[in-house]
Amino acid sequence: QVQLVESGGGLVQAGDSLRLSCTLSGDTASWYAMAWFRQPPGKGREFVANINGGGDSTSSADSVEGRFIISRDNGKNTVYLQMNSLLPEDTAVYYCAAANNYGYRFVRQYRYWGQGTQVAVSS
Repeated sequence: QVQLVESGGGLVQAGDSLRLSCTLSGDTASWYAMAWFRQPPGKGREFVANINGGGDSTSSADSVEGRFIISRDNGKNTVYLQMNSLLPEDTAVYYCAAANNYGYRFVRQYRYWGQGTQVAVSS
């Protein structure tokens, strides 16, 4: 079992930056691939970025490419999402998730989920 807890959300203005954190507890084996998803108001949950267990492979959605950076510190059992140049359309609840394999981009492929942290970007 893995427990995930997100933090770092908040209300910011367009153009600002935020860093989200996701702390793992329980079975914190570093081989879990991790990802960030988000769910905008009234919409479904969508992929944002993922990272492999070693932290040396990442990918991100086109909508955040060049603005958001995913990283991890296995010594701290923490995954980060650095969000720069935020836009109002980035407003969503952000979730971290864990999977057995890297490269997944679909919700159903992730086994463990956090409760989410709210990010609101005003124009």
